[in-house]
Amino acid sequence: MFGITDIVTYTVAVVVLILLPGPNSMFCMTVAGQYGTRTARRAIAGTFLGNGILIAASALGAGSLLKAYPFLFNGIKLAGGLYLAYIGIKLLLGALHTWRQPALTQPAAKLESPKVFKKALAIALLNPKGLLFFPSMMVQFVDIRYPHPLISFLILGLIFQTVSLIYLNLMAPASSSITRAVTRYRKAGAAGKGGVGAVFLAFAAKLWTAAM
Repeated sequence: MFGITDIVTYTVAVVVLILLPGPNSMFCMTVAGQYGTRTARRAIAGTFLGNGILIAASALGAGSLLKAYPFLFNGIKLAGGLYLAYIGIKLLLGALHTWRQPALTQPAAKLESPKVFKKALAIALLNPKGLLFFPSMMVQFVDIRYPHPLISFLILGLIFQTVSLIYLNLMAPASSSITRAVTRYRKAGAAGKGGVGAVFLAFAAKLWTAAM
């Protein structure tokens, strides 16, 4: 449908990705813990807008490229696989480091101002992973034979944004409890992080296999 090869697998992958803490989600949770849910929603709005801009840029670039130069599709898959493998290895190494490190309780850094919308927007836009991750992740679920790949990318981006928005709005009120749980069950979190890293390596292998 709409040139998307496996929308269920993609949605599961998005859920796994969003559950993994990143700079955007951590900022929103920090805001929620310090200023409350109402202020956190402004941070969530900034994150949503920033990710939306990156997704649109990725979709326009990748969609136009695939339409104009279909032979580059395998090249994009190979490059995307390399990036996903990099993320997977980095997650595995980070999980190993967390597992070995003694438990520490560190207070969250205080924010200077509750005016967080622009800060959240800047964090999202200045995160270089966004421009690299979105096309590399989405490209493996787009059918190159579909005449309008831009539509496929935009739908996949909309799924990501919807899942992210639901997650952040559900987690913001519970940010303090989540922080305590992560600190207490450090090794369980490390194991989960390592599992996500393995998933990224599997995605990379899938991209490389499809490109051969």
